[in-house]
Formats: sequence, C-alpha cells, structure tokens
Amino acid sequence: MKIKHIISTLLLCVSAFLLHGQSMEDARSWYLEGRYAEALPVFQQEYLNDPDNAALNQWVGVSLLKTGRLMEAGKYLTFASRKKIPESFLFLGELYTLLYRFEAAEEVFEKYQQANRKNEEALQKLALKRTETDRLRKATTRTEDIQIIDSLVLPKATFLEAYTLSRSSGSLMPAHLFFQQLSSSDKTLFMNERQDKIYYSQGNADTGFDLFTMDKLLDSFGNEKKLPASVNMAGDQAFPFVLSDGLTLYFASTGDQSLGGYDLYVTRYNISTDAYLASNQLNMPFNSPFNDYMMAIDEEKGIGWFASDRYQQADSVCVYTFIPNAQVIMVESEDPHYLGRRARIASIAETWKAGNDYASLRAMAQQQNSSQVAAEGDFLFVIDDRATYHQLSDFKSSRARSLFSQALGLENKLNALNKELSENREQYAGSSSANNAIADAILRLEKETETLLREMERLKLQARNEEIETFFN
Repeated sequence: MKIKHIISTLLLCVSAFLLHGQSMEDARSWYLEGRYAEALPVFQQEYLNDPDNAALNQWVGVSLLKTGRLMEAGKYLTFASRKKIPESFLFLGELYTLLYRFEAAEEVFEKYQQANRKNEEALQKLALKRTETDRLRKATTRTEDIQIIDSLVLPKATFLEAYTLSRSSGSLMPAHLFFQQLSSSDKTLFMNERQDKIYYSQGNADTGFDLFTMDKLLDSFGNEKKLPASVNMAGDQAFPFVLSDGLTLYFASTGDQSLGGYDLYVTRYNISTDAYLASNQLNMPFNSPFNDYMMAIDEEKGIGWFASDRYQQADSVCVYTFIPNAQVIMVESEDPHYLGRRARIASIAETWKAGNDYASLRAMAQQQNSSQVAAEGDFLFVIDDRATYHQLSDFKSSRARSLFSQALGLENKLNALNKELSENREQYAGSSSANNAIADAILRLEKETETLLREMERLKLQARNEEIETFFN
C-alpha cells in the first residue's frame, strides 16, 4: 500500500508539472498571438512562484497593459526595464503615452532605440509608437476648458442609468429593447421628444456599423434611411444623440482619425442643402486614446454627459457630467503637465471655476425623468387675443409644445450664428486688406441665418395653429 501511495503521489506531481509546463507554453503562444486576456492568469500564477523573473514581469506587464489595466502594468514593466529587457522600454513608453507622460515616454523610447539601433524591424515599431505619442501630445494642446461637475463609474451594461434626460431632450435606450429581434447589443437608440423619429446603429462585425433613422408611420416605425457618408465614415458609427433643434447630431466613430477606439463627433443637418455637414471630431478631454462615446446634452437642464472607458476595468465605464460651453473655449496654459492632466481628466476638481458651487447642478443632473419646464418669463409667445404663453407648461397640445421647443432651439442657434456673423463682419471691416476667407464665411453665415429664421418662424406658426385647435376641442 505504501509503495502504491508513493507511486500515486509521484504520478500526481509529474502530471501537475506537465500541466504547468503546458500552460506556460500555451500562455506564451497566446501572448505572441495577442491573446493577452487568456495568457494573463497563467503568467500571474507563475509570477507568484518567481517574482524576480524579468521576462515574466515583462509578460505580465504587457498583458495588463493590453487588457486596459494600466495602473497595474507599470510595476511589472518598470521592473523588466531595470533588468534591461529591451521590449519593456517600448511598452513602458506606450504606457506613459496613455498616461499623457510624454517626456517620460520619450526617455524610455530612447533607451529602446539604443538597445535596437541595428534592428530595422524594431526601429520601425518604435517610429510608429513615437508617431502615436506625438499625435496625442499635439491633441492635448487643444483641450477644451469644460467644467466637469461629476463622474460615475457604472457597469457597461447599465451605463445609460446616468443619463437623466429631461423629456424635452428625447430619450436613450439600449437598442435591443426597441428592436425585439436583437438578443443583446451594446449599442443605443435615440428617440426624439415627439417620439416620431429614432436614430440607431446597425451592422455587424464584418461590414461595420452605420447610423440609420426611421420615422413613425401610424402605429409603427418605418421609412428606414441610412445617413450619408459625411456621417457614416470609415469604421463603426454608433451612440447617436440629436439636440432639441432636430439638426445637431452627436455620435461616436472608430474612423481613421480616431485617437483610439470610439471618438466623439458632431455634425449639423443643413436645411438649405438637405444634407449633413462634414463631421467634426471633438477636442480633448471629450476624446482620448480609449473608447469615448454617448455624448448627450440636456439644453433644458444646461447639463451634458459623455462616457469613457479610460483607465477603467474591462466591464466598466465612467460617465462624466459637464456644463456645455456656448462656444468652444480652450485651456490656456504653457505647462504641458497641466494640459496633460486636464486632457485626461486627472481630477474633475481641476476643471472647476473658483468660487462656483455646483451642488445644485449635480442634484439636477441626478433627477430622474425630469419634467422641468422653462421658468416663468423665459419667453413671451402670443397665441391669439385670448392667450399669451410664458413657459412650456402653458401649452395644452403636446405637439404644439414640441414644435415651439424646437423653435426655441433654433432661436438659440440663430443667436449664436448672429454673434459669429457680427464678429466676422467686425474682423473684415478692421482688416487692412481683403480677406476672402472671412468674406466667404460671412456669405455662408448670412445664408444659414436666413434659413434658420424661416424655419424658426414656420415652427412657431405651426405651434400656434396646433394650440389654437385645442381651444375648439
């Protein structure tokens, strides 16, 4: 019996050894294939037995980096770099780049270059990494000065819970809740306030995802239309949101200009040409080398939200609440470290203005399904000789209220365009020589304001007529 026990024990040890060896061999193969999530647990288990193994530190560090666990990766890559593992310098530089530590990135890139000065393939990889770093460094110099008043980390599956939109801003929902044929989806659908138009993403991993719209037709939605190439660029398009003006579209794209993953874009529908303008990529901190998506702005509350998985676990996302700027204002600083911190949102408190109290805005942002209306005296709208309205809640007809809300949105856009037009005219008048670019801009703005004015007046007239009909019902 004793001999059998010894033999059994030896067999178990040999089996465990063989299994262990096979697992490490598999893990190294997965690592070379880029299957870092599969390789990581095996490497971590082996690390517990041999924490001073430089190569093992390299493998663990890279696997953590490539699976988004940046803060953990630094320890292992730094150890490997101190042991002069050449590849560790390249990946440590990538890590520093993602943390916007550009000077530190260049220092380790230089060490990688010295270690591989006769290796043409390695130098080509280094050139690509440096290009990515330079592009990101330049992007930080155009960081928008926004006030981020709150942030909330949520599971990706339920991140829409953070978007507490007013009714006037429409609604967001997971796409599979609207399209019953979808078993599950990480994409979202936007429905306008009138609930007669939806925007959504459709496609697959092979063909890519594009944005579409459908209109309400009696009791169902139909008339599906794919948005034009000015919106549906290369890569995937998803996470649409339309302002209450019905013209301004925010969405996310993985296109060629993306800093990494999804980036946020904005475009406007041009009424006069019946087309969308070329999409503009938003500045930092809205965009980053990670996935940034689902921009939504509640004009009634004066609050916006966007989501980002920067520095988050694989199943989590951070939703930032911010105060939208009436016009783009950049962070002004000569300090690259400060610009980097603002660009990557190192601290939301750094974005606050001195002396401002954001408690009330944060409370408003957390109000679910707000039915707030414009305060009394916000506008004066004569219906007829029997009624003059001052707030949206005065409307009896929901359709009239929606139409007038759209008119107010256009009025805000018109005011902004008129201000821009006035500034261009002053600049043109003060110029010592003819400036064709400013002249062209003035002509374009004049046409846009005329078109907006006509559309705004049409909406107000339609709202007035719809409301008058309720007096006789």
